Order: sequence, then structure tokens, then C-alpha cells
Amino acid sequence: MKMGKHEMCHYLQLIAIFFCLSGISQAELSMSTSKPYIQSGKSRTKRSWVWNQFFVLEEYTGTEPLYVGKLHSDVDVGVETIKYVLMGEGAGSIFNIDENTGDIHATKRLDREEQAYYTLKAQAIDRQTNKSVEPESEFIIKVQDINDNEPKFLDGPYIAGIPEMSPVGTSVMQVTATDADDPTYGNSARVIYSILTGQPYFSVEPKTGIIRTALPNMDREAKDQYILVIQAKDMVGLMGGLSGTTSVTVTLTDVNDNPPRFPRKSEQYYVPESLPVGSTVARIKAADADIGQNAEMEYKIVDGDGEGVFKINVDKGTQEGIVAINKELDYETKFSYTLRIEASNKHVDNRFLSVGPFMDTTTVKITVEDVDEPPVFSQRLYTMVESEAAKIGSSIGTVTAHDPDSSHSSVRYSIDRNTDLERYFNIDANSGLITIAKPLDRETNAVHNITVLAIESQNPAQIGKGYVAISILDINDNAPEFAMEYETNVCENAPPGQVIQEISAVDKDEPLNGHWFYFSLPPDASSINFTLQDNKDNTASVITKRNGFRRQEQSVFYLPIVIVDSGTPSLSSTNTLTIRVCDCDADGIAQTCNAEAYTLPAGLSTGALIAILACVLTLLVLVLLIVTMRRRKKEPLIFDEERDVRENIVRYDDEGGGEEDTEAFDMTTLRNLNIIRDNKSRRDVTPEIQFLSRPSLRSAPDNLIFREFIWERLKEADVDPCAPPYDSLQTYAFEGNGSVAESLSSLGSISSNSEHNYDYLSDWGPRFKRLADMYGTVEDNLYS
Repeated sequence: MKMGKHEMCHYLQLIAIFFCLSGISQAELSMSTSKPYIQSGKSRTKRSWVWNQFFVLEEYTGTEPLYVGKLHSDVDVGVETIKYVLMGEGAGSIFNIDENTGDIHATKRLDREEQAYYTLKAQAIDRQTNKSVEPESEFIIKVQDINDNEPKFLDGPYIAGIPEMSPVGTSVMQVTATDADDPTYGNSARVIYSILTGQPYFSVEPKTGIIRTALPNMDREAKDQYILVIQAKDMVGLMGGLSGTTSVTVTLTDVNDNPPRFPRKSEQYYVPESLPVGSTVARIKAADADIGQNAEMEYKIVDGDGEGVFKINVDKGTQEGIVAINKELDYETKFSYTLRIEASNKHVDNRFLSVGPFMDTTTVKITVEDVDEPPVFSQRLYTMVESEAAKIGSSIGTVTAHDPDSSHSSVRYSIDRNTDLERYFNIDANSGLITIAKPLDRETNAVHNITVLAIESQNPAQIGKGYVAISILDINDNAPEFAMEYETNVCENAPPGQVIQEISAVDKDEPLNGHWFYFSLPPDASSINFTLQDNKDNTASVITKRNGFRRQEQSVFYLPIVIVDSGTPSLSSTNTLTIRVCDCDADGIAQTCNAEAYTLPAGLSTGALIAILACVLTLLVLVLLIVTMRRRKKEPLIFDEERDVRENIVRYDDEGGGEEDTEAFDMTTLRNLNIIRDNKSRRDVTPEIQFLSRPSLRSAPDNLIFREFIWERLKEADVDPCAPPYDSLQTYAFEGNGSVAESLSSLGSISSNSEHNYDYLSDWGPRFKRLADMYGTVEDNLYS
């Protein structure tokens, strides 16, 4: 076989790379100059290191240590008198030296990308003297690179965008791959770019990695996104090189290259005539394949017979044209409209005007449907005027309404009473004539706003509303009066001619030319004390006529004043001004105006007398309360002697201490019903001196014993603050003596004779000894 020219070049390149990577060359490296080594007592000799060139391949995979090189000194004559020592980076861990021969071996796998070279030091030492025979020398072991790293896109994957319809050669972006191999040695780090996926739309420059468009007129509406796969390969793209890939997502951005187009050239819509103004009639949309601002629309009505009746706006969200009612629709007036609507893009790109006009038109036909409408008033607001002097039944005005439908149904009128609560007005149901139902008063309500209802006769559910404003004209029906309640004082030492008060008047009426009042004193009430001066400005002045006043003689004066207005006819009123005589200081300021200061000069004032009387009444009430409380405290619990105590048992759920509680009650007395104690000592309080004398006993009639017993207990409980409450239940075990069967209680057995013989209890044994002692025949006294 004969090799071609290209094949021969590739073959020679491979041979050259093989020799470059084939281990260690035989070229020798020596020290720059031989350095003299001087030993004391000896003549100076000339020695130098001798070693081979040191290189080691990375990523060695053999099982034996990799030979690196050999150290040798001129002093070494081969009788093993010299020992070689290696120091520095990796000495003893990565690199080992044969101390006899100076051979250096690498014991570990090396990676140039982790460390490209190692700096070490060598020494030759005399084994006998253990001294250096050569100066310490430094050398480098360089790691030779092999192509063991593929190119990598550190910034991938990539995202880019270009406008649609871009010309051929438009730059999209640049991608960059890095190779960790040695760029100074061979072609291991020389990268070539190529495109694996994305043709024929895009291309990439082999050396720079710049991606460009390869086809013209790429349309976003056809395809808006492309995914490219870019490869980077080292060894200048030759066979055996390593490669890496990345993805590039290219998105085509929109340009306004599509004009708007209506899907149909004519639209038909139906709308009821009752829709209010502003209601939407139709929504139309011109299609535009573009997006964003390139698809923004403008709509307008360019022709037709409904330009003033309808309007069109744009919905910003959907880019639809919204046709809305601009004026009220009336089927009876016009029931069909035709509109010509134009749609155009707001933002036009001049580069694509050749595609055609960026606008389109459509025809919209709107048909108005008839509905049953409520009656309509001839005016929305009626304005009427009436005098407040008008009589009941007088006519004010007429309102009219009609049925706008083709049936022209008759209409009946009524007033919405929610707007005329006082029922001042009536309306004729057939004619719409409004009349007065109650007297009007402008001062109460100057304007009446009422609502008139027009009800369709055939369909009462259809009700129209009309609004009427009735203004009330004023007449002079209110007399003038004082503008305020005046408090007028005159000093006792007031000279004649002194103005003591200025008065003015008000009138509820409102004449067209304003108010004008006249002030005077009544002819039959001439006063020798005061006079009145009309100031001709709707005010008047009250003036004193005499010199000095005395409160002892008269403390209050009443001055009638006549006020007349200027109305037609004029009205007047008489108002009384109260003038008090006061004691004044030197500046004419009133100090006191009460006449009581003279009638009770040495006594007390009225306020002081009232206070004293109130104190006395309070004391009397307190005394009555105290007396009442004391009487209630001393009232007996039993008011009627004939009342039986057994009829007044009150339960308080107070169980007490039982029979063993001998502190609160004298149990002996309770057991002996016919005994009354003369010595009434407390049993629940321990006395300081205990008398052992036998209390005196006396008998009494049964009712008297019972009554005195209860009263004694009651009095003790009332006066003793430590006794139980008087309303607590206390059981006395006292049944009375009125029963024929006598008492059934065994408590009386101690003090009374019994017909029964209980001697047999002694024969029953020790357990009944206590009962035998209590009921035996041996008579024991109560107190032993």
C-alpha cells in the first residue's frame, strides 16, 4: 500500500510525539562549573557532581518503581566509600535513592496537573568520616505531561437569545473550553470547537468558539427555541484527542413582523334596549402572532351609523376591543346599527412594512331588541314654586309620563310617600296634577323634594320615577321678636340719659329686600323711668329718664317694647324687657342686684338657711333610723302567746354539736322539763369561779315554764355577742306536758318515777351495767 501525502504527515507526527514521550533522553546535564572542595590539612582538589537529565512521566501505571535518574560524584571511585542522601520535596515518600549507586526511583503515581515539578537536594557523604565530600546541590525533577485531561466548559450550559429574522452570520455568543494539560508541551491543550447538534441553523468558529447564525429568516412563530451541542477537542482535533461537550439554548426573541388580522370580516351582536349606558355590547379581537408589546392593539370606529351611540376601548390584558354603549338605546327610535372598526399595532417595525399594512378592519352589526320598559317622564326633574299662603287643594303643577313601548300603555301616577312623610301633597292618578294637601310653612321646610311614580297600567311591575322640587315662597306671617333673652341692669346711681341696653330683633321671614324693624314704647305704657330710642339700623337703645334708683322702693322694672317689621302687611309684637336695679361700684359694674340684702341685713342669706334646714332634716332621718333599728333588735321572736312553737320550725341546715356539745346549752335543764334555773350562767363560757352549790328549783305551770324558758334563752342570745346567731336552729328536746301519754323521751326518766322495773338489766351482764345504773331501783338525786 502506498501512503498518501496527508497520511504520511499524520504518521510522522505520531512518531514525533512518541519519541517526545518515550522516557528519558540520554543527554547529560552537569553542574555549571566544578567547585573546589577544601579539607583542612590537605591540598585543594577539584570535584563535581555528575548526573543524568531528570524527567518522569505522569500517570505511570507500572508495578515496579519508575526509574528517574542517577546521582554520581567524581569522588566516588566505586568502592562504596560514598553514601548518597536525598532531601527536599517528596524525598523518602515519592522519590527514593540508592545510597550506594545514587539511582533515583519514583514510588508513587504522579499527576502533573497537581504538581508539575519537585525541587530536591543531594549530598555525597564519606561513610568513614560522615562528612560531605561534595557541596550540597539542588536539582529539579520535572513531571512530563501526557494528554490525560479532556477540555471542559466551565461556564456551561449556556443560554442565549437573538431576534428572529436575524441575518446570516449574526453572533449569538462565544463559548470557551479549558484543558488542564500543559499548553507549552505538545498539542495536549490545543482545543478545536465544532457543532454536533444545531445545524444547519447555527455554526461555530473552530478556534474562537463564537457561535453564529447559519440560516436567514428564522421565524419565532415557526420555532422559537434551539438547543445546540458544542464539542471542544484537544490535540488540535486529531484522532486520539480528548473531547468535552456543552449545550447552548438559543431563544429567538420576537419582533413585530406579523400584522394584525380579524378572523372574520363581519360580526353580528344582539343587545336589549334596557342595557344601561356603559354596558359591554361586544368583544372583538384581531389575531396577531407576535407577543408582548409587538402585539399591543389600538381599536377605533372609523365608519358607521353608531359612532355617537357606541364607543370602543382596549382591554390591556387580552388586547380585545370592547364595544360599549355610549348613549341610551331605544328600540322604538332605532333598532339596528352598523359599525366599521379598525385594529392596528401600536408599535410598528419599519423593517417589515413590506409584509403589508399593519392594520385590519371588520364590520360589526348590532341589533337592538325590544323590551317592556317602564314609563318615562317628559323631564327628569320638575321645578315648581308655590306660596306658603296657598290654600289646601290649590294646584302646583303637572307631571307627565308615557310608555315608550309600541303598545303605549296608559300610565297612573302616585307619590312615593317615603319622600313626603307629612303628606303635604296629593297627585291626580290620571292627569299627574299635584295639589296641596296640608298648609305649607316656608319656615318649617323651604323646599320639598318628592318622587312621583308612573305605573304602567298593563304591567304594574314597570314603574318609572320622576323627581319634583317644590320651592315655597315666603309671606310675612311671622312677627319680629327680641334677638335674644336680655339681662338688663341699671345702677342705683345711674344718671338720666344713660344707655343701659341696646336691643335688636329677628324675624323668621325672609323678605326679598331684607328686614327693617321699628322700635317704640306702647302708647298706653309711658314710663317715667326709661325711654326707648330707635337707632334706625334695626337696633334700639334703652335710656334712663330719672336720676337714681332705689332697690328698697322697686328692685325690678318691666319695660314693654313694640317691634314692627316692614312686611306687607306689617306685623308687630310686644316684647318685655326686664330691668333689675343693682348696687354698682365706682366703675358702674353691678355688685348685687337682690333686694333681700336690705330686708335681712343682719340675718342669714337664703342659701345659708336652706343649708341649715337640710342639715336638720338629715339629723332627724338618722335619729329615726337608729330608733327603728333598736326596736327591731328588741322585738321578740314570738309575738302571740297563743301561737304554738311547733308551727314555726325553720330549717337552716345547721347540725350543731349534738348532745355531746354541753358548752352552749344546759343539758340537765333540757332533760328536766319542770325546772327553771334561777342562776342563769353561760355554759359555753368557762367562769373564773366555779360554784358547786345546788341551784334552787321551783315548779311552775306548764305554759309559764315553756314561755319563761324560751324567753330566758332568747335574752341571753340577744345580749351575748359570742352566742350563736338568733336565727340558727336550736333543738331543746322540750315536748311540753299537755300530752295524755306524757313525754315519750327517755330524758325524763332521770327525774320522774317510772312504773317499770328495770332490775333485770343487772342480770344481763357487764354490757348492760350502765343501763342498770340509770334505770335501776336505786334512787339517785339529780345533783350528787
